[in-house]
Amino acid sequence: MSSLTLAVRDSSTMLRRNLLHARRYPSLTLNLLLTPVVLLLLFVYVFGDVMSAGIGGGGADRAEYIAYLTPGLLLMTIGSTTIGTAVSVSNDMSEGIIARFRTMAIHRGSVITGHVVGSVLQSLISVVLVGAVAVAIGFRSTDATALEWIAALGLLALFALALTWIAVGMGLVSPNAEAASNNALPLIFLPLISSAFVPVEAMPGWFQPVAEYQPFTPAIETLRGLLLGSGIGHNGWLAVAWCLGLAVLGHFWSKAVFHRDPT
Repeated sequence: MSSLTLAVRDSSTMLRRNLLHARRYPSLTLNLLLTPVVLLLLFVYVFGDVMSAGIGGGGADRAEYIAYLTPGLLLMTIGSTTIGTAVSVSNDMSEGIIARFRTMAIHRGSVITGHVVGSVLQSLISVVLVGAVAVAIGFRSTDATALEWIAALGLLALFALALTWIAVGMGLVSPNAEAASNNALPLIFLPLISSAFVPVEAMPGWFQPVAEYQPFTPAIETLRGLLLGSGIGHNGWLAVAWCLGLAVLGHFWSKAVFHRDPT
């Protein structure tokens, strides 16, 4: 059996293992999924009129704010879901199963690959669920073409892949699940200081660079442009660059930590 065939076979086995874990213990995924759903409902029904009036400079229009808010919440959903990946990886490292895998005749990288692919699939499913809630309360994307929908899905998948690799690295270096969850909190915190809820221009001048020069803002603006027909400008290239950079960084970081001999 070739090395590639062995890697694909063992990675598929590890993927099934992680999906079975997610199915049998759904509480972590559901709890993480609850955060963007609650924020969506809170900002739409509690703050929606006020926020839409402030952003638009005119009358309150909750439907307009739903359209503005949803792209950011979809990307925040990915950040929330990948926290579960960090916790899952940390559990594997601390409970001894990885030590057992090291003694077996399996492709060594398949363990991480199974976590990554499984997390990306869970992230996309979570995005669909949050998107369904947004549609149920009034989100519409009538201006997007089929090509723009495909591009939007591709961006979401690429963003999920990038954050998943970072989350895997966080899980590998964390001594326990609690530490992994705490280390991965920036994946939820960063969207709160991005353009997800209000435009960057509406923030204080000293704070605008913090919101603008981070991975979530260009990705949100690109997704917003694809779904709502607004301008994307340079945000598209920035979003792809952030995704590729984080994915490469997370990949090599995770591989280096995982292949390090246990002490």
